[in-house]
Amino acid sequence: MSMQVDRAVRAFSRPYAVQDDRLAWTSFLGSYAAYLGTLALAVWAAHLHWALALPLIVINAFAGVRLYVLQHDCGHHSLFVTRRMNDLAGALLSVVTLTPYRVMQFNHNEHHAHLGNLDERHTTEIYTMTVREWDEANWSKRLLYRLYRHPLVLIPVGGFWTYLFAYRWPKNAARVGAAGVLAHNAALLAWVGLIWLLGGLTGLAVWFGTVIVAGWIGVFLVYLQHNFEDTWWDRKPGLVPMKAQLKGSSALDLGWWWDLGTGNIAYHDIHHYNPRIPSYRLRQCHRALREEFDCHIIRWPEALRSFTLRLWDEEQERLVPFPKTPRRAPNGRLTRA
Repeated sequence: MSMQVDRAVRAFSRPYAVQDDRLAWTSFLGSYAAYLGTLALAVWAAHLHWALALPLIVINAFAGVRLYVLQHDCGHHSLFVTRRMNDLAGALLSVVTLTPYRVMQFNHNEHHAHLGNLDERHTTEIYTMTVREWDEANWSKRLLYRLYRHPLVLIPVGGFWTYLFAYRWPKNAARVGAAGVLAHNAALLAWVGLIWLLGGLTGLAVWFGTVIVAGWIGVFLVYLQHNFEDTWWDRKPGLVPMKAQLKGSSALDLGWWWDLGTGNIAYHDIHHYNPRIPSYRLRQCHRALREEFDCHIIRWPEALRSFTLRLWDEEQERLVPFPKTPRRAPNGRLTRA
């Protein structure tokens, strides 16, 4: 990417990086109302018949994902006009997103700072092994990585582990603020207790179901944001941040309803390029961007195929599947996929 294109895209995106408290409150209160309303309806429906509750559980899960995206906006101080309002809203959202606000903010800022850097892959949400590392790995490491990257493990187990367990005491809790994590856990316990008090065991079962489905949607999105065939990684000094931001992040166009349910975060390339653009302007910005610049858009077929790509090939500069034929490792031995 040339500096001229970089300056043009930045100038183009700047008018959309404007916060509007009216739009922010509409998105915040509307999403919260949708979440609480569908949760209450799902619990009521489950007392009648579980088949009636299932569609509501899915809708509620999307509402939960949308609230997580709003919390993510708050972490960038891009949802509301003032920093204080963003931080307050982010903390309030943490109870229903099951994510301590300051932990999320710290982790996500690290992710933005090291996007596309092969030497800083610990800051990414989904770990990606290179072809060279695969060739050098022993059978047990390959087996574990195969299991980790399999969609039937990555999505259900990943979401369950991250939101129900890992965030209860994150590895950087002491660094970010242990008191905040403890307060978050206490508030979450009170919220779960309120659900049990009002809805009984059926209420808890419905809430647990919505958490599981929301986790599936979240991991599905997180994977596709940076794991697709033409993504981009590199090492310093060859790493070009502006290229990593646009080429290394996806633009998913999976339909209007998907955008509504996920707060437009699927337009992730322009978000990384200018994280000050609030979620309520992302779709509008990206639609206008396509008319001026060449943007690679990923739709459902390519999105689903991306889950077959598991290794970064540094020579081809693309994400590739596991090798199907024996490969010769650097030590001269033949290795198998």
